[in-house]
Amino acid sequence: MRTLNRRTAVGSLVAVLALATTACSSGGADTADPGTSSTESSATSGSPAASAPQLHMGIAVANASLNFANEMADGATMAATNDGNVDFQVVGPPDTDGPAEVQLFQNLVTTATDGVILENLNPPLFTRPAADAIAAGVPVIALDTSPTDGSDVTFYVGNDNYDLGVQMAHEMLKNLDADPQGEVVIGVPNPAAPVLANRAQGIMDTLAAEAPGITVFGPYETYSEPTKNYGAWEAQVHAHPDALAFLGVGDADSYDLAKLKTEQNGTWLTAGFDVDGKTLQAVKDGQNFMTMDPEHFLKGYIASALLIDSVRNGTELPSGWFVSPGLVVTADNVDEVITRETTPQAAYDWYKPQIDALLGDVEASMKPLGEAR
Repeated sequence: MRTLNRRTAVGSLVAVLALATTACSSGGADTADPGTSSTESSATSGSPAASAPQLHMGIAVANASLNFANEMADGATMAATNDGNVDFQVVGPPDTDGPAEVQLFQNLVTTATDGVILENLNPPLFTRPAADAIAAGVPVIALDTSPTDGSDVTFYVGNDNYDLGVQMAHEMLKNLDADPQGEVVIGVPNPAAPVLANRAQGIMDTLAAEAPGITVFGPYETYSEPTKNYGAWEAQVHAHPDALAFLGVGDADSYDLAKLKTEQNGTWLTAGFDVDGKTLQAVKDGQNFMTMDPEHFLKGYIASALLIDSVRNGTELPSGWFVSPGLVVTADNVDEVITRETTPQAAYDWYKPQIDALLGDVEASMKPLGEAR
């Protein structure tokens, strides 16, 4: 079996440099902090920004080792590359580590002074750092996780995560008999992250309403780090050997559940989120019945493109929640997604019609920030 693994130019750089000690930054300092990578696009005569000043921007992500964060970084960096004249930095700790990301974010805003995109899994930690950056004149966009009150961040690009959970539940029910009876176990890598908790709630509410014969266990904490995640799921599989399904709402959940199902010859259904190469392979091979793709590349691209446009044209950023779509990936469309995931350029080419449509009518995707879930 061939294992798919998208090692993108940007994503790989993020993961490697998150563990390294130096990286070049043209944003000011000669030597950047650990966890930093920089992509400097050169303006060409055909570039829209050829005669415009170079912008210094960046993105901070929660975990530089996992697919979801690399997807967002790839999308954001692609938008900067397409502009043609942006020095764009990517920072993130090698594992989910809120305080470490705070430090990287605070360093980033000192050089990426034209704007920063912030993705994180522990919003309260970033309330004061984000407010301080904005007070210093650095625009900040929240990505994937809605901002907290007091952060002064007023624009958020993210999925309707509750709805993504609803879609996962519906897809699972398609794979069970009518009026199913039994147990379903739900796992959440980080229960304190609203983005993940909302996904689990969407699953639970849907099953309660549409499948009263199902008893839900959880959501249990399954951790972001793959080894801990595997151990957490292994314990749940042993505790619920007759379960109908095990559903995770994070990145490592997907491929660790597929691995456990194979090792233990499980007959239960398994699925998770995101499009790590191992996850897509598990869907292709039939180990997982689906994966829920939050389309992180698209989300990162939209946030970066709108930030660049705002600074270049001196206009206000939108105010509120830009609702970014998601995609159910099953055996029916997994080959197309696998092709999409081969390179950032392939991803951009695949998403381009959607990007053009979404950026062509931003208002159509906006909701009040208070409704973000």
